[in-house]
Amino acid sequence: MLFPDGRVLVGPAHAGTGPSAELVVLLGLAGVGSALVLALALAALFRRRTRSYLLVALALSTLLARTGVAALSAVGTVGAESHHVLEHGLDVVMAGLVIAAVYDARTARKDAALDDSRGEES
Repeated sequence: MLFPDGRVLVGPAHAGTGPSAELVVLLGLAGVGSALVLALALAALFRRRTRSYLLVALALSTLLARTGVAALSAVGTVGAESHHVLEHGLDVVMAGLVIAAVYDARTARKDAALDDSRGEES
């Protein structure tokens, strides 16, 4: 990547030496942490079986996907520009899924309250 002042950004994958040990450790920790959070979300989904929990689990899966994109970028499989587009795209997907989960939960709560009020009138 070329900066306006003429400097060139060359990351580990672009230098031909491969990712640094610190990056490998960081990506490993991020992958394990993301997988654990996703496993907890999936356990909650299987217990509750609601659309909101599904949307939250999908949103949290984007964390693991981001780690995968970073790992592929570190080894040179994904280019720098694609890396940024994919990661920011995953950010948008995550935000959309969280917003959808909140909206769905609020709608379900209002529907349940409406059903309860109708049941009391009978």
